[in-house]
Amino acid sequence: MIDLFLLAVVAVVTWCVASEGAWGAAWTFLSVLFAGLLAMNYFEPLAETIQSTLALGGAWNNRLDFLAMMLLFIGFIFAFRIGSEQIMPILIDVHPLAFDGVRWVAAGATGYLTMAILLTALHTAPMPRTFMGFTPERNNFIGMSAPDRQWLGFVQYVTEKSFRKGVNGPIFDGSTALFSDGKKKILPTFIIRYATRRGMGSLAAVEDLTPTPAAPSGGGGVPAQF
Repeated sequence: MIDLFLLAVVAVVTWCVASEGAWGAAWTFLSVLFAGLLAMNYFEPLAETIQSTLALGGAWNNRLDFLAMMLLFIGFIFAFRIGSEQIMPILIDVHPLAFDGVRWVAAGATGYLTMAILLTALHTAPMPRTFMGFTPERNNFIGMSAPDRQWLGFVQYVTEKSFRKGVNGPIFDGSTALFSDGKKKILPTFIIRYATRRGMGSLAAVEDLTPTPAAPSGGGGVPAQF
C-alpha cells in the first residue's frame, strides 16, 4: 500500500511541476529542497515550543512533531515560490532542445524529493510502528530504494559539513561515540528513536483496549461475598 502511495506522489508531483516549464520546474525543485532542509532542522524545536506553550496534553505530544514538520515544509515552499516569482516575474526563454529535458529532469527530481520528505515525515506520525506496508527497516519505495534514509543522510551531511557553525556546532541528529580504536563517530538515531516511540504508542493503545477481567463469582450462581 505504501509503495503505491509513494509512486502516486512521484507521478502527480512530476506531472504538475513539469507543466510549469523549464524555469518553473527548476525553481520548484530548489524551493522544495531548501524548504525540506529548513523543516527538518526546525520542526522539533517548533513542536517543543508548541507543547510547552499550549500544554495540549499527552495525547497531542506524539502528533506535534508530524504537524510541525508538515506546517514548516508547506509554509517554506509557499514562501520560496512567492519569493521566486518576485525575483523572476517573467519567464526567460529556453532553447527548445533543452526545454523538455530540463523541465522533466527537474520535475522528476522534485517528485522524488517530495516523496522522500513525506516518507521521512511518516516516521514521526502518530501511527503504529508498521502500517500500510511502511516498515522503518525496509526499502519502502517498491523495495528498490529507501528515499527516507537517503534524505536523512543528506540532511545529516549538510549539517555536519557545509551548514555547521564551527567544529563543535550543533548537528541535525545523533550523538558522538568513542570507539575502541580511538576514533569518534556520530551515530544518528532518527529512525530508531521514532520507531521506538511509535512502537510504545501502539502497545499503550493495545493495553487501553484490553478488557478488564470480570470479578470471579461464587458457586451455584450466588454472587461472591467480599
